[in-house]
Amino acid sequence: MRQCSGLALRGQTPALLLAGTLALAACQTPAPQPAPPAPTPPREAVTPKPPGGEPAKPPPAELTALRRGAWSDLPGWRNDDPAAAWGAFVTSCRALRRQDSWRDICSVAEAMPPPDRETARRFFETNLTPFQLVNPDGTDEGLATGYYEPLLRGSRKPSARYRFPVFGVPDDLLVIDLAELYPDLKGLRLRGRLEGRRVVPYFDRAQIEQGRAAVAGKEIAWVDDPIELFFLQIQGSGRIALDTGTTIRVGYADQNGHPYRSIGRTLVERGELPLEKASMQGIKDWARANPGKLSELLNQNASYVFFRETPADTEGPPGALGVPLTPRRSIAVDPRFVPLGSPVYVATTWPLSSRPLNQLVMAQDTGGAIRGAVRADFFWGFGEDAAREAGRMKQALRMWVLLPNATRLPQETKSD
Repeated sequence: MRQCSGLALRGQTPALLLAGTLALAACQTPAPQPAPPAPTPPREAVTPKPPGGEPAKPPPAELTALRRGAWSDLPGWRNDDPAAAWGAFVTSCRALRRQDSWRDICSVAEAMPPPDRETARRFFETNLTPFQLVNPDGTDEGLATGYYEPLLRGSRKPSARYRFPVFGVPDDLLVIDLAELYPDLKGLRLRGRLEGRRVVPYFDRAQIEQGRAAVAGKEIAWVDDPIELFFLQIQGSGRIALDTGTTIRVGYADQNGHPYRSIGRTLVERGELPLEKASMQGIKDWARANPGKLSELLNQNASYVFFRETPADTEGPPGALGVPLTPRRSIAVDPRFVPLGSPVYVATTWPLSSRPLNQLVMAQDTGGAIRGAVRADFFWGFGEDAAREAGRMKQALRMWVLLPNATRLPQETKSD
């Protein structure tokens, strides 16, 4: 899970996380139809097992933000190569297949050899229907931002160089699921701690940095750069190259319950950065030039992310769906409106460009700043190129979610 994005916010869970409560209404699902066999030689698709075993069943999403469409509505659909998203789709199926409407479709997909371009296109067109995502006011345009998997330098032991700890979840952090007492509040969760017999808000960033939380002994590693650690929390997952020569992976585990506040916006409001330079790269440049001001700036964002160590041999970091993310084929979405795990077609442009970026992706992650129906955070992958593209992506977006043909929208059901 990502805290935030774009100027990028990622993996964070806000103090109150509102989950969708309206499940889709569907008539009986027809048997999926496999596309004709691919002419290319069969090869085994490798899908790494996610940490924690089988992913949980994706939560239901509201489908009131959807409008039934047609394949001809998708800009550039004939130009995209859906076979490039096939591995990400089969990975999503590890969660989707637990839903009745997806079970047969995913069974067929998992049994097929990796298809070529046209075979994959026919499979999706035969078994799925595109539904366009729309805003409450009826408009269909939103925002695409980007995120990536950063690389930090660190050590298992603190030293003069490695002074900034990457913490696991503290023992005194409480997560209160209100639905256990009040079913109408399904999906509402509070973070806090006990103070005597009272539940009070959990410590904010400054208090955690001061050592007031129960984080002693929860250090996964220590890193050498506080601004890189801050952006690791924003991205929600990353790699740490240890001084022993090995590299570990860490992923989002939990959050302190405080809302995210953009430090880029703070710098702009203070007149310390012009708006056009308030990108991830611009903030890092400011931090290098103003080390004495950095701690105070970071504390303006009370939100704090805790991590867990994840297997280092997976092909990608785990997203909120519990499966590894695929560079340029995975996105973070608002699960209230986009069913987690589903294929999504995005129509946007490359960062700082009018060059079309229209392609099939999978909704495999979420983020604290990814709020709204037409909203996506595009996963660029690992490395310097991914960091550059993610840090400057803030593009106009249209989206279509691809759902089994039998899917019925709530408004369609009411009209029957």
